[in-house]
Amino acid sequence: MQRLAFLGLLNKTAIDRDDIDYVIAGTVIQEVRTSNIAREAAINVGLPNRIGAHTVSMACISSNLAICSGAEKILAGQASAVLAGGCETFSDVPIRLSRPIRQKLITLPKAMKKGGALGAVKHIFGGLKSKHVSLEIPAIANYTTGEVMGVNSDKLSARFGVSREEQDEMAVRSHILAGKAHDEGFYEGEIIPYKGSTEENGIKIDSSIETLTKFKPAFVKPHGTHTAANSSFLTDGASASLIMSEERALQLGFKPLAYLRDWSFKACDPFEELLLGPTYCLEEVLTRNNINMET
Repeated sequence: MQRLAFLGLLNKTAIDRDDIDYVIAGTVIQEVRTSNIAREAAINVGLPNRIGAHTVSMACISSNLAICSGAEKILAGQASAVLAGGCETFSDVPIRLSRPIRQKLITLPKAMKKGGALGAVKHIFGGLKSKHVSLEIPAIANYTTGEVMGVNSDKLSARFGVSREEQDEMAVRSHILAGKAHDEGFYEGEIIPYKGSTEENGIKIDSSIETLTKFKPAFVKPHGTHTAANSSFLTDGASASLIMSEERALQLGFKPLAYLRDWSFKACDPFEELLLGPTYCLEEVLTRNNINMET
């Protein structure tokens, strides 16, 4: 998907591939075969082999980190044009065998060399217990807290007094506006077709308050306010952006769509404030640039 996003952007902008200086991509759940997915995607869209690439990971903000890292390279004079984006595929996450089986498979060639096929069988099954025959599915929960984001969001809703009704109303509004944006062509040319479609399959234009109120709490039971209907869902997707210094953009005949002026990445208490990072970042950026909410 990252390859398709990069390719779509390259085709849309018609930029000469030789004018790209670097590539950065963000992702969370990495595939071992493509651990540096930025590099693999760069090669597969036909970028020159000399162009370097690296992959970053910072939970939900990974793609933004890729973009800002690209801007930092430009500000440092190390590049003038960077291809940046990110991807995630929750529908096909890497699932591992249990550690005991993995360790046996790693040393299997040595066992086969010594004892042939029979030695391999003895090596695999020798000392193996039924509990070892299992799969390790990547956890969606935070490693430190053991909690999924729905639990953290439920905590914050209670802390700041955000009611179930308000959340349901926001969810319905979001689905309706997203559907309207697609119908009115707002995303035309912005979404690269995947398997012949440019439609997001998570939009439910028939959502209503009456329907959402029937859902039970999904995370904090029985009194939580977050449900499967008013919470975000796991999905697949990829993005791409072209970042340049203004001078380079104008030189190549591009009209800037936006300017990156400042950015911030903050950490917070993972137990009580896991999802408040953007709030602290916003405060820092506004203060640093002498801007307030009324400006």
